[in-house]
Amino acid sequence: MSTLTTPDDVHASRASSTDHSLTATHVDYDAASQSNLRGGLSDIEKSAFSVFGSSSASLQTDPIYVEFIDNDPRNPVTYSHFKKWCITLVVCGFTGVTATATSSFAMGNESMMRDLHCTRFQATIAMCVYPLGFALVPLFSTAFSEEVGRRPIYLVTAFASVLCYALAAMSNTINMVIVARALGGAFASTGSALVGGTIADIWEPAERGFPMSIFTLVNMTCTGFGPMVSGWVEYDSRLQWRWIQWLHAIFSGVYFVVAIFTMKETRQGIILRRLAQKMRKETGDSRYRARVEETQPALRELVWISCTRPIQVLLTEPIATSISLWVFFMWGVLFCLISSVSPLFKTLYGFNTGQSGMVYTTIVVGAFIGLGANVYQDKLYRRNVARRGPEARLYITCLVAALFPVAMFMFAWTASRQFHWIWPIIALTIFMFGAFIAYLVVFLYLADCYGPYASSALAGQSLCRNMGSFAFPLFANHMFTDLTYKWSNTLFAGIALVIVPIPFALFFYGSSLRQRSPLCSKVTSPEQDAASHTDVDASNVDTPRSSG
Repeated sequence: MSTLTTPDDVHASRASSTDHSLTATHVDYDAASQSNLRGGLSDIEKSAFSVFGSSSASLQTDPIYVEFIDNDPRNPVTYSHFKKWCITLVVCGFTGVTATATSSFAMGNESMMRDLHCTRFQATIAMCVYPLGFALVPLFSTAFSEEVGRRPIYLVTAFASVLCYALAAMSNTINMVIVARALGGAFASTGSALVGGTIADIWEPAERGFPMSIFTLVNMTCTGFGPMVSGWVEYDSRLQWRWIQWLHAIFSGVYFVVAIFTMKETRQGIILRRLAQKMRKETGDSRYRARVEETQPALRELVWISCTRPIQVLLTEPIATSISLWVFFMWGVLFCLISSVSPLFKTLYGFNTGQSGMVYTTIVVGAFIGLGANVYQDKLYRRNVARRGPEARLYITCLVAALFPVAMFMFAWTASRQFHWIWPIIALTIFMFGAFIAYLVVFLYLADCYGPYASSALAGQSLCRNMGSFAFPLFANHMFTDLTYKWSNTLFAGIALVIVPIPFALFFYGSSLRQRSPLCSKVTSPEQDAASHTDVDASNVDTPRSSG
């Protein structure tokens, strides 16, 4: 087999150079030709490359590699903190819009079932196909960012999402709603999957923890805000399910307009390639090249690798497999709760639709508690990483693993007319706190373990997690009907108890598993890798919305 430069290999090359600004390289260039070729370039273009000593003989064949110099203003890593935060908040806004669309849909089920004469199972399918898009589509669609950059994908998918929400709002059959939701999930997942990569583009590894926390916070809080607002929309007989979709279309449209004026391209290879193309055009010299033009595989190969490697990692790497199964179950339960909490509180406590939507405040509160806990987790990590390596990420995760069955048992047995409604609310808050920590820590832990191969590991766990979001609600309604809410959630709690050892096993035995792993062993030193927050391209990472 011929040697192939894979996306992960390209990311590895970038990871080794992100701690310093890129410098330009030119092979063999004489002073006279240098003066002539540079004469037609602007000052800022001249700063993009430097030239080194020369021979006229090689002038006709040797490439001139265009790269960033130290503190180059076009290098995304050197952007001002203000500009970095603007970009970070804009891309997190995309994820926030998609997160609300995932969780709020179920709040309109009753009016949609009445208007479209569909069954509850059909309405559930319409909800579930959205996270299904997050599971499958990014496996091949995110490879296009290697070819065209991140900004065009953000804009195209944001505009397409507006059309999908509008299509759902105007649908007259449940089949059309399902199609609109499926297309909406496909487009939204492609843009949202790039957010982690964009953060990696502009923030140094040591700075990346807090922006990633904000990213996770936006996703989780918007997952809660969606049903909180849509519950009152459904409660108003003049609005109901169609206006839930129209509101998504309006907010997505506003985001699209804002992104046009504020979103910048952040992928270094794309920026350098465009600069090299401009230099070739202005000078007439075809030797100006960006290194990515010579090392990047063809798009077809990128798509193939993007589709197959995450599945290979998921099936062959014990660390990725075990933690993905744990998150798969947690996210499946999360989406069962999203679809069932509103009818449960209406049935047991006589809440109206608007009041039952306010129960999802637990997601918001749990996310903020999780953000505070993550600050403490970061302190534990910095204190213990030299001794424990990447497993220093798992202290709070072990606590979450123990709290998961506790929260589910508490919710199952206090969601009853015999108990005040505040007790199941507290149980849900504990669960949502755990979901926040699980998503964030799984991302950071896999990034530390797999280094430059982390994008494949993260894409694999994203596939697994979002398949849980898709599959669990499909059988949840029948299970709740046959077993009742009490015993169904007790069953979930029992399974959660069985899988408690997974984070503990990784905490104590993760180091030996990494030493036996073909991919982890390629990371020079696990402890050094964790300490330096290995730079990875997270372009295949999505969010904790209804996807994750």
